[in-house]
Amino acid sequence: MKKFNNLLNKRIVSIINNINFQIFILFGLIFCVSIFSDFYFPNNFLTIIFIASTLVSSFISYRGIPILEKIKIRQIIRKEGPKNHYFKQGTPTMGGIFFITMGIIISNILYFYNENYKIILTLSLLVISFMFIGFFDDLISLKKKFNTGLTTNQKLILQFLISLFFIIYCALNNFIPSNIQIADRIINTGNFIYPLGIFVLMAESNSTNLTDGLDGLLSGCSALIFTGLALAILVENQTNAETLAPFCIIMAGSSMGFLLLNKYPAKLFMGDSGSLAIGASLGGVALISNNLWSLLIMGGVLAAESLSVILQVAIFKISKQIKGKGQKIFLMTPIHHHFELQGNKETNIVVSFWLITLLLIIINLIFII
Repeated sequence: MKKFNNLLNKRIVSIINNINFQIFILFGLIFCVSIFSDFYFPNNFLTIIFIASTLVSSFISYRGIPILEKIKIRQIIRKEGPKNHYFKQGTPTMGGIFFITMGIIISNILYFYNENYKIILTLSLLVISFMFIGFFDDLISLKKKFNTGLTTNQKLILQFLISLFFIIYCALNNFIPSNIQIADRIINTGNFIYPLGIFVLMAESNSTNLTDGLDGLLSGCSALIFTGLALAILVENQTNAETLAPFCIIMAGSSMGFLLLNKYPAKLFMGDSGSLAIGASLGGVALISNNLWSLLIMGGVLAAESLSVILQVAIFKISKQIKGKGQKIFLMTPIHHHFELQGNKETNIVVSFWLITLLLIIINLIFII
């Protein structure tokens, strides 16, 4: 009997530690949130939207894999990265052009006749623009056969210009509130909204880009954050809730559908075309819905990834000037690689970051309820 119990316990543990089971739980969680939202905030049809966007995104992304393989769009792994990533060399990439595009198409079809469709169209153009920055970055890196496409300055200039156009257009059309809510304080931003908005979009898109370093890490975290944003918008009963909340759920479903192919070991990577677009959509929704504080809390994992890189570079340069030799505080950045080089399994790191994101979403909801 004792032997049977031990075998049963081992079997249960192996099921719980299985990435497919963990993804099933993640899907079930967002599904339950959608049902809850439809019950308390009727006429949004979030459950149907979530399931449909997940299925469509997964199917289109799956069908896109042989196309990418045929035209030899394959991931190039940087030599200075973790050695256990070398086996991923040649995995089809640029999957962002499939699931991001599907999310945008579904959003525009469903809300074409909505009175707030102009907001959806504006967000869509922002997301597509950032997707194209990533697309060209990926394309150039593949052409060079090196994991660097556009230069840092080229990428930042393009991000800056697109962000500037977006903020100006939104401000002129009163899409972005003049009073920004940070925690319990209402701050009249005035013209400060322009640099603030540009910073948010650029910081968020680069944070998501840095986070996309492990199989399923960004796709899982973004599915949760989009869901958290949708809940925050609905709970706050905002004017554009009936448009922005479904948009978030559609993007959550699209990310979820892509995760089915992006889970370890990944059959498809999203590339910069996906990661930059996700960051832009998160930042755009947060600006329009006045949820910058919520995004900062719920996107704590994304912020930590960026901060780890900033701290690593800053301390290395400062210590080199003072001591003549640069020192590192992390084994490798972004920080998920630090944990990886410590000997942690990739899937364990990914799921841990999902759980941290989930915890941060719950904390944020406690604050705003």
